Amino acid sequence: MSTYFPSGKGLEQHRQWHVIDANGLTVGRLATAVARILMGKHKPSYTPFLDTGDHVIVINAAKVVFKGNKINDKYYRHHTGWPGGLKEISARDLLAKRPDRLIELTIKGMLPKTKLGRAMAGKVKVYSGAEHPHGAQKPVSLTLNAG
Repeated sequence: MSTYFPSGKGLEQHRQWHVIDANGLTVGRLATAVARILMGKHKPSYTPFLDTGDHVIVINAAKVVFKGNKINDKYYRHHTGWPGGLKEISARDLLAKRPDRLIELTIKGMLPKTKLGRAMAGKVKVYSGAEHPHGAQKPVSLTLNAG
């Protein structure tokens, strides 16, 4: 018997689309589950140096929860590149203004910091409401345990 090894060709035609409802889910646990799907670790054909993962649509991003006091203590920071250009926003403010961005940043932080990780991050679509425009892809609903 020969061992199956993915060649990297035709990977896009084998990708599935998943929809995850983030209503009441913890931010970190949601992001971990989404990152595993984006990397392809849920598939038996997982290969570390190939993008074998699926597409993920996250809806109801505005209804995620933080455990403990993280909503007040956690800050998201970036630097503009100019002197004194460190910008920061608290998780509470970011959840109020851009809940989709909060989920994207959390998921992106759990992916590899390479070209491959950036390609994986491009396969996630986050929406703060319950509607999404990806009905033509026939996404499959995926339920995660709340907690």
